[in-house]
Amino acid sequence: MKYSHSIFVFIFIFVGCAATNLKPVTEKDFVYKDDEKRLWIRSQEEQDVLNNSGFLYEDKKVEEYLNSIAAKLHPSEVYEHIPFKIFLLKDPHFNAFAYPNGVIYVHTGILARAENEAQIAALLAHEMTHCTHRHAVKNFRSVKNKTAVFAAIQVTTAGLGGGVGDIARALGSLGTLAAVTGYSRELESKADTVGFRLIVNAGYDPHEAPKLFIHLKEEIKEEKKSESFFFGSHPRLQERIQNYQRIIDTEHLSNKGGIKNSDIFLENIQDVILDNAILDLKLGRFKFSQKGVEKYLQLNSNQPKAYFVLGEIFNRDGEKGDIEKSIDYYKKSIAVDPAYPEPYRELGIVYYKQGEKVLAREFFQQYLSLSLQAPDRQYIESYLKQIE
Repeated sequence: MKYSHSIFVFIFIFVGCAATNLKPVTEKDFVYKDDEKRLWIRSQEEQDVLNNSGFLYEDKKVEEYLNSIAAKLHPSEVYEHIPFKIFLLKDPHFNAFAYPNGVIYVHTGILARAENEAQIAALLAHEMTHCTHRHAVKNFRSVKNKTAVFAAIQVTTAGLGGGVGDIARALGSLGTLAAVTGYSRELESKADTVGFRLIVNAGYDPHEAPKLFIHLKEEIKEEKKSESFFFGSHPRLQERIQNYQRIIDTEHLSNKGGIKNSDIFLENIQDVILDNAILDLKLGRFKFSQKGVEKYLQLNSNQPKAYFVLGEIFNRDGEKGDIEKSIDYYKKSIAVDPAYPEPYRELGIVYYKQGEKVLAREFFQQYLSLSLQAPDRQYIESYLKQIE
């Protein structure tokens, strides 16, 4: 494992340091310490690996939009100390995490399931607070967090399977601690409280703050899991929801409204919704994939790929599959765009398996005529030879 040696070196550098009271960068006269500077260097090294891992969801329009939300939460002088930058990762699971140098990674899964800009503002405000309040260096200086450090080593170096494991292996020690292990309950609660005030000051609706966690709680219930992988060591979801509700109650914000920007948000991230549904499909998360596609179709009903993905869901789902619905959606995809090749291939396979060889030949031939550089040309041609 590429990180295994460096992780152990990293532990001996930081875990033994005495914890001190660190001023947030939002206060005057704060000073970065030497060990903190080394954290920033380490952060950049890990980000270089992650950014070249193939997991980045590269869409400048979406990145610019997310960064514009973040910019509303802090004045420019804070950005001078921590130049925040938001990136997306291709992963359908709920998560977001921040490096101490202000680089924040948001999973497509959490963005695709959000309903409006206010919810994402709450998420970003929480992660930005981890940076401005220097939680990473506090984490590493605390002897109490030795267990967390070793847990991060175990997760980072373990042979985990699937997309989650692949990202965990790409993260390195700092990223694993931020994304998987998380901070102490005290620091997470602090990030909730400070982040909440940031969104209120920016004019966002405070009632939207806990809703992402409510969505995650529902997802865990639907998957019949006790806790999702990335939130396994974070404070319990109900605790996070209660944190926000407590602030709303104690600060008498029950009747306060604010900005949601639902339409603007959905317009900017609609492609993420469909792409994330495809990621869910690849992981066999058919129910979540279907929800994503249906959400996308409410925004754009003229996308042949969306109907094709619905066809794939009903074709592949071994428990709740419905081949007739699958055929209907493949044909709907063709009706929307007759030049879109993918549904022709799948219809050819479906009809071949049903013994409808004349229909199968027609769809296979149409697929090959529309996809001259098809990577599976030989595979489809083998079907045609068997038909002949």
